[in-house]
Amino acid sequence: MGKAYVYTAFGGPEVQRFVDLPTPTPGEGELLVRVQAAGVNPADWKRRSNLRRSPDPFPGDTPMGLEAAGVVEAVGSGTEGFAVGDRVFGSVARNGGWSEHSVLSVGQAALIPDGVSFADAATLPVAAATAYDAIVQLKLQPGETVVVTGAGGGCGIAAAQIAQAQGARVIGTASEAKRQLLESIGVQHAVYGEGEADRVQALAPGGIDALYDNVGGTSLRALGPLVKDPSRIVTAADVPTATELGGAAVARARNSEVLRIVAQMVADGTLKPFVTEVFPLDRVGDALALVEGGHATGKVVVEVG
Repeated sequence: MGKAYVYTAFGGPEVQRFVDLPTPTPGEGELLVRVQAAGVNPADWKRRSNLRRSPDPFPGDTPMGLEAAGVVEAVGSGTEGFAVGDRVFGSVARNGGWSEHSVLSVGQAALIPDGVSFADAATLPVAAATAYDAIVQLKLQPGETVVVTGAGGGCGIAAAQIAQAQGARVIGTASEAKRQLLESIGVQHAVYGEGEADRVQALAPGGIDALYDNVGGTSLRALGPLVKDPSRIVTAADVPTATELGGAAVARARNSEVLRIVAQMVADGTLKPFVTEVFPLDRVGDALALVEGGHATGKVVVEVG
């Protein structure tokens, strides 16, 4: 048995609690991992709140945490390339990341490179991998200008760095409180909110080549017309609006190869995860509240091991 954080119904923070779950047995293509660190993402509270309005009945206590890093304790069949004792990270297949043990699928897991911490690795499967997929989709060329909205969050800050690694100029929209963070990595900051299109246009009077949106809504509607080719609008937040403007959703690869790439970027120093808050497992509710409140800068991590 081991401790795991779950939600017991669709709803708000009041439906979250710790339970004891049996230690899972890895099946074919699966790794049993003793979790050392796990990421916290907006998708965690959005799933708990059932924002997508699932038509299916509630399945019962549902473990939380979509990404984790730890040490392999057991392997199923078909897991060549992984062994007991390996340091690994990936998207959680079973048992949740906010648990003492989790199960990863080898198709969505990778080895942690030397020099990369469990905390940094745990932030990569959701935010950095999504950001990588989006930037690849935009097909940026050296010297082009890309706007990243929500640039101070985990996905945005990763996208900005990945775009810079491809030689692009990055303008990032975010609150004034996140200006220093963005400017520290060479991103041109434009304050998010009313008038942000004017502020972006002042920085790029000739228009922008591409837009990666993490915010949606009025922000996406305001900035979309600034993009020279609307097909180079990609969103992780508001597919209907992006489609209306001529853009598309992020096409997620969700595979081990992307994880290996972003992890190596961390090892090489090209990508910094910017873990800004670390909570122990017994305070995971506080970690989620910080992310749910929309005030987190960079990535929030839960230390389990």
